[in-house]
Amino acid sequence: MSPGMQIVNATGTLGLLTDQGVIDVAQASDGLFSPDVQAVYQRWEEFRAWAATAADKAFPARPLGDVKLGSPVPRPSQVFAIGLNYHDHAEEAGLDTSLDSMVVFTKFPSSITGPDAEVELPPGAVDFEAELVVVMGQYAHRIDAGEAWDRVAGLTVGQDLSERETQLRPPTPQFNMGKSFPGFAPLGPAVVSVDEFENPDDLAIGCALNGVTMQQSRTKLMIFPVAEIIARLSQTVTLAPGDVIFTGTPAGIGFARDPKVLLGPGDELVTSVEGIGSLRTTFRARP
Repeated sequence: MSPGMQIVNATGTLGLLTDQGVIDVAQASDGLFSPDVQAVYQRWEEFRAWAATAADKAFPARPLGDVKLGSPVPRPSQVFAIGLNYHDHAEEAGLDTSLDSMVVFTKFPSSITGPDAEVELPPGAVDFEAELVVVMGQYAHRIDAGEAWDRVAGLTVGQDLSERETQLRPPTPQFNMGKSFPGFAPLGPAVVSVDEFENPDDLAIGCALNGVTMQQSRTKLMIFPVAEIIARLSQTVTLAPGDVIFTGTPAGIGFARDPKVLLGPGDELVTSVEGIGSLRTTFRARP
């Protein structure tokens, strides 16, 4: 197994994050890999092998502070999301947690943004949901849970921003639309390969709004863990390299609070996952 690695979108180009800074992969590989961040997931095993040798070479590196980070998965072909995947979140929503079926919806790829984004607030009630996000590194169709982690490129931090009025408007809920406004899927700061984690199924997760902790939990409390999510999705769809899966949020969302805590202009939301880092999202009013 090659050493763990962290992939970043460094001012629009594929970067490998090291202790020395950010290595420009296209330059360091003499063009073997393109600057296109999304394209690397189609060649994930080849890239892992190259990155293992790159770790021993003194490639030029830019300080991380000199780089503007974008989404490390900028153009996935599919964005899946799992609803009600923590018992405490399902309970705060007043819904049954005993069902054996997995709640699945999508966020449209146009909603993706980076780890330090300013998001325009649409009319309505905009809420926050801290999430661990899985990034696929291989195709997966009709696989079992025992194979699932081997198909994963890495993990990143995600924020499933949600406009609840659109999402829940009768007669039929519109999860996909309420969760897909521009900027409603911040991702980053890096995609961290699975082998960097001692236990990728047990990571601290949470978010803070204007410095106040809103959500705090561990991913081991998921109803459907990552491997089960991938296996179940793959029974219906073909997961492709570079696809992303939002794995669900724990309790503490703003819409379930009394009184409700909704996002407003000038707010700062910091979402974190252990071993990956944090993304910072700020908000502005719609003109």
